[in-house]
Amino acid sequence: MDLVKSHLMYAVREEVEVLKEQIKELIEKNSQLEQENSLLKTLASPEQLAQFQAQLQTGSPPASSQPPGASQPPAQPVSQASGSTA
Repeated sequence: MDLVKSHLMYAVREEVEVLKEQIKELIEKNSQLEQENSLLKTLASPEQLAQFQAQLQTGSPPASSQPPGASQPPAQPVSQASGSTA
């Protein structure tokens, strides 16, 4: 019985260490994404922010073909911008 208990305790400790490492990595990634989000918000024009908010409200996915910080008027179709590479 003690052998089973010690084996289970070892397995639990090992899993806890793995989960702690995953939590640490996720916290670091979250911090990095928050900084990137903040930077993108400061670089985006008010028109881009309004367009993004409208897309969020309608449930449509954001246009991924537009590079961050690119100034594109909201009236211009996204398909025209897809020919350029960043």
